[in-house]
Amino acid sequence: MTVAVVLFTSDLRLHDHPPLRAALRAADEVVPLFVLDPDVHAAGFDAPNRRAFLADCLADVDASLRVRGGRLVLRTGPPAREVVAVAAECGAHEVHMAAGVTRFAQLREELLRKELAGSGVRLVAHDAVVTAVAPGAVVPAGSDHFAVFTPYFRRWSTVQLRAPESAPRKVPVPDGLRSDPLPARGAGSGVSPGIPPGGESEGRRRLTGWGRGGLAAYAERHDDLAGDATSRLSPYLHFGALSPAEVVQRARTRGGPGAEAFVRQLCWRDFHYQVMAARPESSVRDYRTRDDDWRSEEEAAEEIAAWKEGRTGYPLVDAAMRQLTHEGWMHNRARLLAASFLTKTLYVDWRIGARQFLDLLVDGDIVNNQLNWQWVAGTGTDTRPHRVLNPVVQGKRFDPQGAYVRRWVPELEDVAATRIHEPWRLPEGERARLDYPEPLISLADGLARFKNARGRN
Repeated sequence: MTVAVVLFTSDLRLHDHPPLRAALRAADEVVPLFVLDPDVHAAGFDAPNRRAFLADCLADVDASLRVRGGRLVLRTGPPAREVVAVAAECGAHEVHMAAGVTRFAQLREELLRKELAGSGVRLVAHDAVVTAVAPGAVVPAGSDHFAVFTPYFRRWSTVQLRAPESAPRKVPVPDGLRSDPLPARGAGSGVSPGIPPGGESEGRRRLTGWGRGGLAAYAERHDDLAGDATSRLSPYLHFGALSPAEVVQRARTRGGPGAEAFVRQLCWRDFHYQVMAARPESSVRDYRTRDDDWRSEEEAAEEIAAWKEGRTGYPLVDAAMRQLTHEGWMHNRARLLAASFLTKTLYVDWRIGARQFLDLLVDGDIVNNQLNWQWVAGTGTDTRPHRVLNPVVQGKRFDPQGAYVRRWVPELEDVAATRIHEPWRLPEGERARLDYPEPLISLADGLARFKNARGRN
């Protein structure tokens, strides 16, 4: 009996899973393996919300494998050590996995390849598993990546994606392999109360419902903060519970302006991955430096704390940050606004905000989180790096009746729509009755400080 190992990483699904399919073709039996890596914890990336969601994903993969005659094998420790050990225990001749995209994943893959080669085991890394189009699959003339989204989107749109494969009917797993217990969800241990359930089964249910319901109206409604009209599929894409290629193709099959707008947003995810693959240092350093002299954490400590707590005095910013705390998720328009306020109104380093998002977001993806923050801060790929989002203007445009603000800032539930985004304009007596802070800084003062700091007088 021949045996192959499938190492699951950010691809926690059975549908449209090229490594799993390849392993099943190459061997009589397959070991579906996931390794809990202590380095992920040491680096601070397994925040409670993602840890809980991961537990759901692993439980769902295990349940789906058991229906097919198999099971998930879980080990804890350095991935290279654990994979080599499992391959030796079962006599595997090949290990299949998704190709690394981030620097962390690439280093893991390089070390694993080296260690397996010493044992005579071949590592097969499959492209376009965690993205729809693999980084580097399309590049401009004279460069190793696209630095501007629109030309990337044009090229990306011409790529022929593979046909999504169904989940295998059977996954025979060899007997006798030791497996650590699956992690518990850990409710109550710092987990936000409103995070969604994880797992491929839930992700596919939501994808189907989204395709039948919200997709058609996405183009005109995706910025409606109160309408909550986005797909909310980002956590499932982050953990690979959904195949990006399949999500793109299912949207294209539906067609229409909503599908086109939605696919464009999915392309942003691949765009950022190809930037990070080419410039891995941009996870911690400016992609395009503006020589900012950001206010230090000590200098801006009170303002940073107020921003994190949703007590800035700007209702839309505060609503966004409170949604993040409660749900481990935030509407994309709200993310842009909250990030712009921290970096360009308070003039605080984007890395401080990115860290707060990573601490709470269920979809906390180092690639998209860091590069979206850089886009807003003007140190990334934005072609208008000095743009500043005004929370009052944004509120009147995307939450005109104030329903989103009232949902998350109940102190303002009785304020009329005409003043919900500018409560400081209320009559003094009415304002005094509100348990709501005054603005940390006037928008005019914040803008002036930013322009001066960027040298744009």
